[in-house]
Amino acid sequence: MRRTLAGISARTLGVAMLVPLLLALMVLTVQGGQHARILAGNFFEDISDMVAPNADRAFRYGQKHFSSRAEDYDIARAEHFFVNAMIRDPDLPLVRHELARVYFLKGDFAKALSFIDAQVALYGDEFPNAYYVRGLIEGYMGDYAASAQDYKHFLQFEPHNWAALNDYAWVLLKANRPREAAEATAEGLQYFPDNPWLLNSNSIALYEIGNLEDAHKYARLAVAASQKVTKADWLRAYPGNDPKIAAEGIASLQKATSDNMHTIEAALASSTVQ
Repeated sequence: MRRTLAGISARTLGVAMLVPLLLALMVLTVQGGQHARILAGNFFEDISDMVAPNADRAFRYGQKHFSSRAEDYDIARAEHFFVNAMIRDPDLPLVRHELARVYFLKGDFAKALSFIDAQVALYGDEFPNAYYVRGLIEGYMGDYAASAQDYKHFLQFEPHNWAALNDYAWVLLKANRPREAAEATAEGLQYFPDNPWLLNSNSIALYEIGNLEDAHKYARLAVAASQKVTKADWLRAYPGNDPKIAAEGIASLQKATSDNMHTIEAALASSTVQ
C-alpha cells in the first residue's frame, strides 16, 4: 500500500524537508568561504539541538560560542545554548556561572548577579571562580565593599592569580583604600614583574598615597610593558570578551598607561616647583 502524505508524522516530514537544506549547506561549506562554513556550522548545531535535545551538548555549544576563537564567538548564541542547557538539566554545575558571565558582558548586571548568587548558593567553595565573577559584577555595580570581600575570598584559593589581584586592587582604589591596593599589586608584581595591568594599578595606588617617585617609576614600566601586549595576552586577560575587539582593548590599555604616566609627571613637576 502506497504511503500517503497524511500518514507521515510531522516529525518525519520535518526531517525529510531538512535533507535538501542540509545538502545545500554541505555544498556551501565545501565551496564557500569562512562565512558559509560558520552558517553551516550554526545550522547543524540548531538542528541537533532541536531534533535531539541534550543538556550537555547544548552547554558545549554555549562554551564554543563563548570562546576566544573569533570565528566561533557569538554571545547571543552562547546565551541561547546555555539557557537551553539549564532548562534541560538545572543541575549542570557551571551553567549558572556561564550565564552570569554572559549577562555581565551584555551589561545586565542585575541578572548576572542573580545567576552568580545562585551558583554560590548551590556550590559554594566547590567552584571558587564564582567569587571572582561575583566580585567583578559587584564592582561594576558600585558595591565595592562586597566586591572586595569576594575577591579576597577567591584569593584564598588562588593567591597568585594576577588578574584577581589587579581587580581586587581596582575595587580597593574605588573604595578609597589605596594602601591596600598598593599591597595587593605589589604582591602580584613579585610573581609577574612585567605585567602592564599590575604595574599600572600599582602606580595609581602609589600616586594616591603620595609616593610620586615610585608611582612614576612603575608608570613608566607600565607604559613600556603595555607596548608588548599581544592579542593572545589580551584575550587571556579578558576571557569571554569578543576577540574582534582585542586591538581596541590593547590600544585602550596603552592609552590608559600613557595618560596615567603623564598625570603623575605633572604632579611630580608641581611638587618640585613648590
